[in-house]
Amino acid sequence: MDDRQGPSYPLFAAIYDPAMAVVERTLLRPHRSYLVDDIHGAVLDIGAGTGAMFPYFDAVADGNVSFHAIEPDPHMRRQASEKAVELELEIDLRAAGAESLPYEDDSFDVVIASMVFCTIPDIEAALSEVARVLRPGGEFRFFEHVLDDGWRARVQSLLAPVWKRVAGGCHLTRQTASVFAADRSFDVVELDRMNLGVTPIRPFVRGRLRKRT
Repeated sequence: MDDRQGPSYPLFAAIYDPAMAVVERTLLRPHRSYLVDDIHGAVLDIGAGTGAMFPYFDAVADGNVSFHAIEPDPHMRRQASEKAVELELEIDLRAAGAESLPYEDDSFDVVIASMVFCTIPDIEAALSEVARVLRPGGEFRFFEHVLDDGWRARVQSLLAPVWKRVAGGCHLTRQTASVFAADRSFDVVELDRMNLGVTPIRPFVRGRLRKRT
C-alpha cells in the first residue's frame, strides 16, 4: 500500500504507547494473553498498530507458529517494526488495510483483532476478508470496545465526531459484537461482554469465532 493512500495519524501514533502504558500493564494484559492462548500454525494480527500484541506473540513463539501482521498507518507501522526488532520477533509486517488483505484464501489458522475494528472504515468487508483468509476450522479471536447502554451511549454519540478525528479514526458507537455474531461464515465459540474501561471507552467484547467448514 502507498503510505499516502492510507490512514496517517502521526501525533496519535507518537502518544499512543506512553498514554496506554499503565492500561497495557494492568487492564489489558489478561485479554491480550487470552488472544494468544494455545495458538498454533499461521497467525495474522489485523491492525498491529504500534505492535502491542508483539510481546505476547514473542512469549508463545516456537517452531509451530508463524506470525504475520498488517498496519496501514505508516507511523504506527514504523513503531511496530521497531518493536519487533527489539524483541527479535520474526514477523511478516505489511502495509495493508483489513478490507483488502494481501494473502491467499485459506492462509491462516488464527486471525487476531485487538481494539482495531473501531478504526476500520468498512467492518463488514474486513470480516469477509477474515473469513476468506482463514482456513476452514480456523479461529478469529477478538477484543474490541463497543457502544454502551443508556447515558453512556448518549455520551459516546455526542463525542463520536471529535473522537474520531483525534483518536486515529476510532468510532465510539460501533456494535461490533452483533456484526460478528451474525456473520454466516462463522460459528460463535465464545462471546463475552465486559464492563471494562471508562466512558467513552467501554464496554468491551471478547471472544472467538470458528470458520465453518
